[in-house]
Amino acid sequence: MLVVVYSRKAVRNDVSNTNLAGAEPARSASIPLRGRRFIIATSGLADGPSNALGRFFVEGGAASVHVVTHPLVAEGPGEHRVEELCTGTTRVLRRPNRPPVTYAFDPITPVRLPKADVWVGFNCLVTAQGLLRRRVGRVGRVIHWSVDFVPSRFGASPLTSLYERLDAWAVSSADARVELSDAAYRGRLAAYGFSETSCPAEIVPMGSWTHEAPRTSADRLGAPRLVFLGHLVERMGVTLVVHLAAELRRRGRAVPIDIVGGGPMLEDLRALAVALGVDDVITFHGFVADFADVERVLASSVIGLAPYEVDESSFSRFADPGKLKAYLGAALPVLLTPVPPNASELVEFAGAELLAPTPDAFADAVCRMLDDPAEWGRRHVAAEMHAQEYDWNVLFRKAEADEVASSTSSVVRWPTFSSSRTPVSAILLAETAASAELIAGPEVRICDAH
Repeated sequence: MLVVVYSRKAVRNDVSNTNLAGAEPARSASIPLRGRRFIIATSGLADGPSNALGRFFVEGGAASVHVVTHPLVAEGPGEHRVEELCTGTTRVLRRPNRPPVTYAFDPITPVRLPKADVWVGFNCLVTAQGLLRRRVGRVGRVIHWSVDFVPSRFGASPLTSLYERLDAWAVSSADARVELSDAAYRGRLAAYGFSETSCPAEIVPMGSWTHEAPRTSADRLGAPRLVFLGHLVERMGVTLVVHLAAELRRRGRAVPIDIVGGGPMLEDLRALAVALGVDDVITFHGFVADFADVERVLASSVIGLAPYEVDESSFSRFADPGKLKAYLGAALPVLLTPVPPNASELVEFAGAELLAPTPDAFADAVCRMLDDPAEWGRRHVAAEMHAQEYDWNVLFRKAEADEVASSTSSVVRWPTFSSSRTPVSAILLAETAASAELIAGPEVRICDAH
């Protein structure tokens, strides 16, 4: 397994855009992943790119893969965890957990970490830690992997200004950069006054371990369940889910609904369920630490619900929500509002249905699907098939060169990474012979080739 690097003029390469004809000739460097040392720093996701990347590095023969996970929300455990994936050892450091104030602990926790060839930071706070360690020679290269973009993240507060300054520094100073969606990529550039030329980034969508995930089946239609997965905050539209249960009951259908996730609205939602007389059909699971348990709940359902509130300030407009890929991984037809940037893709290819953000609209769609098993089956198969494109193994290995079009161009897939000093390099994940020649390049960027 080798890392293959192509340096070129600044290019932003979409996952869907494989033609880079016209790019200047590239000098390349192949660097073996085996024996390399990685540190991945992230915050509180039960499943996502950080966990998948760590696993992929381990399976690729890395010498060490340390994953540093910080608390994200007040409802989660107030623990800073350091896991060494190659040996299975874990350290737990406990600090006060009152976000966003206690996010200040993240860049300095833990104080002691081993040297690493590559640091991958999944938000600007932890990327800043990697950049500081790079400055003192403790880290070789830093990758800034942004998993969201939120305009005015903390509202009209000095915290917002401080966060945006730090994020802009991470964007412009990291050796490599990734965004989850084109909307987030362009939103961040506009917010910070950067250009595609000065700060290119690769668009790498959210994935899931689709080939391993348990999946629903038509047998579940005999006793159907609906499921909502996500943080229990207003922008997720979870209040609509409770009202949906009430509307379905009014229509003579007591369809059980699983609500998986914690958040500040949890107790209010429980009270609302009691007030509407649907607490007997709604199961609130709260925060579920083990994503395998989440997958089992999804696979026991028949429809995934994603009723995002239509709000211009919501970062869901810029996101590639992980729960949608989790729904697809379980082969669930999805009912959602037209908020996420990939909503139309899911409708066209994955059997999803776009709805107005009202209980009536969602109840109509649920009843229509449950009354027509053939229609449910069509959407189920579409979800299952489309999910294969977002399996983490597919995404990490997809970046192979289809062809070298000519001596002056290459066909390259993700990821394309940037550097403030040399904002040009395309990292190619490719099936490469272990005996490939190592050719020194002007800038080295790290990624896997399997």
